[in-house]
Amino acid sequence: VVKFRRTGESSRSEEDGISGEHEVQIEGVRTELEPVELGDGAAVPKEFANPTDDTFMVEDAVEAIGFGKFQWKLSVITGLAWANAMEMMILSILAPQLHCEWRLPSWQVALLTSVVFVGMMSSSTLWGNISDQYGRKTGLKISVLWTLYYGILSGFAPIYSWILVLRGLVGFGIGGVPQSVTLYAEFLPMKARAKCILLIEVFSALGTVFEVLLAVVVMPTLGWRWLLILSALPLLLFAGLCFWLPESARYDVLSGNQEKALATLKRIATENGAPMPLGKLVISRQEDRGKMRDLFTPHFRWTTLLLWFIWFSNAFSYYGLVLLTTELFQAGDVCSISSRRQEVKAKCSLTCEYLTEEDYTDLLWTTLSEFPGVLVTLWIIDRIGRKKTMALSFLVFSFCSLLLFLCVGRNVLTVLLFIARAFISGGFQAAYVYTPEVYPTATRALGLGTCSGMARVGALITPFIAQVMLESSVYLTLVVYSGCCLLAALASCFLPIETKGRGLQESSHKEWGQEMVGRGSHSPGESQE
Repeated sequence: VVKFRRTGESSRSEEDGISGEHEVQIEGVRTELEPVELGDGAAVPKEFANPTDDTFMVEDAVEAIGFGKFQWKLSVITGLAWANAMEMMILSILAPQLHCEWRLPSWQVALLTSVVFVGMMSSSTLWGNISDQYGRKTGLKISVLWTLYYGILSGFAPIYSWILVLRGLVGFGIGGVPQSVTLYAEFLPMKARAKCILLIEVFSALGTVFEVLLAVVVMPTLGWRWLLILSALPLLLFAGLCFWLPESARYDVLSGNQEKALATLKRIATENGAPMPLGKLVISRQEDRGKMRDLFTPHFRWTTLLLWFIWFSNAFSYYGLVLLTTELFQAGDVCSISSRRQEVKAKCSLTCEYLTEEDYTDLLWTTLSEFPGVLVTLWIIDRIGRKKTMALSFLVFSFCSLLLFLCVGRNVLTVLLFIARAFISGGFQAAYVYTPEVYPTATRALGLGTCSGMARVGALITPFIAQVMLESSVYLTLVVYSGCCLLAALASCFLPIETKGRGLQESSHKEWGQEMVGRGSHSPGESQE
């Protein structure tokens, strides 16, 4: 006897009965079936995915299809876009080189770094709005091609004003690259989401390592122009492969394109060798997508404001550490910076030092610290949750910053910078996991875009702290970074929503997590309507 309940919006006849339950006697079928026990937290087998509902949502389909070949391909392709971290790492290499070659004063060197972040800050919200209005794939493709074009042109800049404008335009394009996380997250099942988003950050770490290695080979022979041109290679590869990228099925459903969404889900199911859920795909169309006011509804107001400060602090501290690393390595230790700066001023305000082979080696070691940062975050984020992971990362960074007050040698300095960078990059990665999870599909790209924009404000300010303020007081500089991270740790603890183990919300017109209530997180014995 098979019992089933109608759960869709189909009409019922009077003969259906009041209860809505039906029994069908099937002849010739074994009635004694062995029970199947699932472990705690185990997923329902794919062959039993949503067997009785005559309607399903994109969330149901993504969970039923699971992680497979399609997601592996998507990881590599979107990871190539995420390797744009090369364009950021190049700032710490390019700045001392142009300072020497073009005899730039320190404020112009700092401006060269800041103009990139001005471009990113001014465009992040725009790219988020484009991705919510016209699709994730559209926004990502345009931003990557923009970055590639102006990144290559930067290598041909004849004078300072030219490279200043071109690097600003590169920053404008980089502002849209974080939308690759939005596209990626919307294709991931719940249990794999945090791990996968963290692992795609490996491409960012690989990009920075590749940039340092490229600089070691290219700078002594071909110079900084070829370094700028060759640094665009991952984006060039992405541009060639982006035709394969599908549009987000969640976006298609929200924009009313049911057939396209269903075709995308069937494509994923075919590539993964998994069955589609039975029934009809539910459309939850919403025309007013990507509206700033939706970020400040009562449900999201505090989340948005706290996340803006967290992202600001993350970028302010992360890029500050990247720039400080170059300064500290050239000085030898913290205590030597002040005396070294005064000696330089006594000689000439434009005296410079090129990066040595030892500087590049230490730069590589601190860059490699991002890999342990990924592993630590990967291990704790599903154990203690997103909020506590971010708080812990900020606290460790703050503690390491305070330890730099001691007059440690170069080896201990390298270790402290290694640990600090590992945890602040881990905090950044945790923010990239949390932010797409907490916002609904209708404003997910905009939410991530505005947070990314606030991060660029922090990155815009940090060169004047890590390079200009450092000339006055190294200790004041360290206090600023340490204090900012302590406040960010508190902000992480006060976030009102923990997204660990929760589904992605589709429409901003529904309560947070409403789609997954009674679906993915019900306990045995509960009924599902």
